[in-house]
Amino acid sequence: MRHRVHRRRLGQKPDHTRLIVRNLATSLILYEAVETTRNSARVLQPFIDQLFKSIRDVKPQVAVRRLNRVLFDRQASRKVMEVLRDRFRERPSGLTRIVPLGSRRGDGAKVVRLSFVDSHTLRSPAASSKSSTSAKPSKA
Repeated sequence: MRHRVHRRRLGQKPDHTRLIVRNLATSLILYEAVETTRNSARVLQPFIDQLFKSIRDVKPQVAVRRLNRVLFDRQASRKVMEVLRDRFRERPSGLTRIVPLGSRRGDGAKVVRLSFVDSHTLRSPAASSKSSTSAKPSKA
């Protein structure tokens, strides 16, 4: 029986959904942040956690094979092995953060920024404006 079993499919056929998730995962790893819809981000979060969990305690050769099976770009798998694997070695899960950005103008979809927890590459516009106003000296 399949009572209360639910998977997010992004409104696409399963093969297309799989390609979307793999493409978003590759972009997230390469750029450490990606702007996408809220539903896509919710699908991508557990995928990234499972990917890092699967390569955490295996030999490097096995980890590279598993990454290359999922990611589209060899540079992404290289970055995972050289940079991100050591950064998230002690963290069991919760590698990504979702920050809401508002609604998209064209269709009203909720847009979010999905980024790694320790990443400082892309900041939200509100955070950058607050830090720039607080850094200015007041005229007295």
